[in-house]
Amino acid sequence: MRRLWILAPAVVVLLLAAHYAFWRYEAGQLDAGFGAWLADRRAAGWTVSAGAAERGGWPLAVTLTVPQVALRGGEPDIPGGLAWSAERLDLQIDLLSPGTLELRAEGEQHLRLADRPDVAYTADSTVALLPLEAETPPHAVSLTVRNLRAGTPDIDPAASLTVGLVQFDGAIAPAAPAGEAALTYRLSTEAIALPAVRAWALGSRISSLAIEGAVDGPVPMARGLVPRATAWRDGGGTFEIKHLTMGWGPLGLSGAATLALDARLQPMGTGSVRLVGYAASLDALVAGRVLTANAAVAAKAVLSLLATVPEDGGPPEVEVPLTLQDRTLSMRQVPLLKVPEIIWPAP
Repeated sequence: MRRLWILAPAVVVLLLAAHYAFWRYEAGQLDAGFGAWLADRRAAGWTVSAGAAERGGWPLAVTLTVPQVALRGGEPDIPGGLAWSAERLDLQIDLLSPGTLELRAEGEQHLRLADRPDVAYTADSTVALLPLEAETPPHAVSLTVRNLRAGTPDIDPAASLTVGLVQFDGAIAPAAPAGEAALTYRLSTEAIALPAVRAWALGSRISSLAIEGAVDGPVPMARGLVPRATAWRDGGGTFEIKHLTMGWGPLGLSGAATLALDARLQPMGTGSVRLVGYAASLDALVAGRVLTANAAVAAKAVLSLLATVPEDGGPPEVEVPLTLQDRTLSMRQVPLLKVPEIIWPAP
């Protein structure tokens, strides 16, 4: 018995030492993997900077805290490139479930697309989850952002955008053949408060917006955005919206659509939407100079003929087909609005 009392602490010490050695190994792997990612980005033409990484998380997790992370680049695939930075980036792998990498962006972040103004934003939490596979880059991501605040709400609340919740799930299959999904996506948002510096025809609050769909392959390997878009179009690529729902002011909307690119690389396609509150919404769009009065009158006439009243006595609702051709969105051959032209960068 006395020998057991002597051996027990020794076994515990050995187990702790073995676990600490394993933790150090995993921490080194995470540190090396992040360093390799930085090197790959630089080799691809990105400008990347990051402060000295600090390891932590023992005993149940491996964490890497990286201050002042910034990256800039992306051309020519992203016209004008993009730039993103964060005060701190935390990487974590739970040793009890080591198949997932968790990324947390902390502090003030900045995002700039092409020559657009820099957007500063903060959030209560910004968490991305990436599944890890041996010797394979992650092909899926799950992102959750809570209480996003973009702009300068403390200085000019009227110019700020706030979103209560953003959830995004995406997965890519680069080798997908034509007719199969090369990219699947699902985005949902809640409690969107639009900047009050401008008047929004349907009001400054969007209660919810959700979209789910897929992009059919194959994914072109051509370098440059225009060659890729052309090859994707010529290969029969389509952008599918399987489900779309939105609640914005008086408008309740749900629908689906299938889009492609025409000969001028402009979007075209067909779809259908179910509308609730269409009369008040059309009046608001006319008041906001989004639609002409004639277009609204014609749309109301068509919708009123097709509308039905639910058995529970709710507001009238209607389901109508939509077409997008030559940048004109039409409802049963009634033109509604002109879609802005996509200006592609020079090849």
